[in-house]
Amino acid sequence: MKLKRILAALGLVCMGLQAQANAGEILVGAAASLTNAFKEIGVQFQQEQPGTTVLTSFAGSDAIAHQVIQGAPIDIFASADQKAMDKAVAAGKIDETTRRDFVRNEVVLIVPVQGGVQINSLADLKAASVKRVALGNPATVPVGRYTKAGLESTGDWDTVKQREVLGQNVRQVLDYVARGEVDAGFVFATDAAIMPDKVKVVTKLPSPEPVLYPIALVKRDGRNPQAKALLDHILSDKGQAVLSKYGFSKP
Repeated sequence: MKLKRILAALGLVCMGLQAQANAGEILVGAAASLTNAFKEIGVQFQQEQPGTTVLTSFAGSDAIAHQVIQGAPIDIFASADQKAMDKAVAAGKIDETTRRDFVRNEVVLIVPVQGGVQINSLADLKAASVKRVALGNPATVPVGRYTKAGLESTGDWDTVKQREVLGQNVRQVLDYVARGEVDAGFVFATDAAIMPDKVKVVTKLPSPEPVLYPIALVKRDGRNPQAKALLDHILSDKGQAVLSKYGFSKP
């Protein structure tokens, strides 16, 4: 009986999502690091397109890709790396003609502003006093994949691996550091910038590959016809100005 109730509840959730999609709302699934910028862009677009509602769902890019692949009524997918987008492409869920790299970011090492261990460089992470270093899970989170690749290139991966505290998205890692629950962490520069009173950037992490974010329309029946207009708005000068305001640079 318990299983039946769970399945019934899931059915109601799916029906609710489909009802939202049918109501003329545009649903954007995006990497957690895009939260602040995309919320502002959504408001901006709604002001220019009266009667249009932009709904946003933020999580780790792999989690959003999984939702897209499973058929969630997402109209636009914005990923923090190519791998997550490629998964959705391989599943036939992305309109590849609309795929664009629309912003660039970088990974930084951060520490709490108040208290904590003295860390002024990557080399300081080897100190015995450093016990916990947060990063996104490389298996499921783009910032984690970029972090691992960067640390492997500098020869510091084994050091961090021994002290790792894994986050399910970049904002979780940011919170760990801001609350002083870890000695240091690796996040995107744009995330560090939203909490200047809580975290301090120590250094940029070299990246073997550019930290580029792809965006595209999801290929599905019932996609909101206004989704293309929203995608164009994100790529436009107005959209790029908002993204720049939050620290993203052009690809």
